[in-house]
Amino acid sequence: MKKLIYILSFTLLGCTNSVPENSIEKVPVVDSKKLDKIQVLNVGFFHFGSTSDATKVEFDENNAKEQEEIRKLSIQLAKFKPTIICLEYLPEIDNDINKAYQDFLKNPSELSMQYGELSMVGFDVARMSGLVKVYGIDNHMNYNYSVGDFIENSPELTNAIDPATYLEITNNPLKAYPELEKRSSNFDNLSLLEKLALINNPIMLDYSLNANADKLFYVGIDDNFVGADQAALFYHRNMKIYSNLNRIKMNKNDRVLILMGSAHTAMLREFMNRSPKYEMVNSLDYLK
Repeated sequence: MKKLIYILSFTLLGCTNSVPENSIEKVPVVDSKKLDKIQVLNVGFFHFGSTSDATKVEFDENNAKEQEEIRKLSIQLAKFKPTIICLEYLPEIDNDINKAYQDFLKNPSELSMQYGELSMVGFDVARMSGLVKVYGIDNHMNYNYSVGDFIENSPELTNAIDPATYLEITNNPLKAYPELEKRSSNFDNLSLLEKLALINNPIMLDYSLNANADKLFYVGIDDNFVGADQAALFYHRNMKIYSNLNRIKMNKNDRVLILMGSAHTAMLREFMNRSPKYEMVNSLDYLK
């Protein structure tokens, strides 16, 4: 079976000029819980069934044991008590998805495999939470994850920016994190909850941004920005996903569960960390 490989890289930014401590105005910090922010459980997934993603996890959603694990996962996520569930599908097909959800409610003893993890997990958590519908927040844009690999494998082309760093990120997975590397190398043997706990580890979420976009900042031909241009499309897509989330009418009593591919989860985390509207709960608390 294929192993799921993760790659990590960190860039440290430093300041060369120091400022005397007594010259910095002390700004009081307000407890975020006093701001009544909307609680969000932001969970990253691998895709069940077929996927166009660069990384494919082997997972047989038809297997009885796998389905039992999916049911256990859904029970864990339902403990969050979501009032809104957002899934990785286009808002344009909302009627089709929610028709499938209503069909599932008529016979919930059988998981709906029509839309992979979206229906197998998303529908079941929505059912247990008493929700009448789910929401799609995805947006599709074409971009090339592999432009750096293409340049490296083309003798007539030269990466003129920083091939050493690009190759370090590509070829040295989890170099600084041997324990995570050990767990990743055993990925196929982990339970579903263990797989998702690994994927949603904060270090792994940082990795997913590197693997999907940030390592392309080290890629270019001559004086162009072919890598950065492709990375920008990834960021642009996720900005639109975040905007779709914000289209949903909600109030501060709502509790939002988001189930998406881990790279989107990582990017939404970045946006919500700075948001005056949302406060994320620790997803690992629900993946035990």
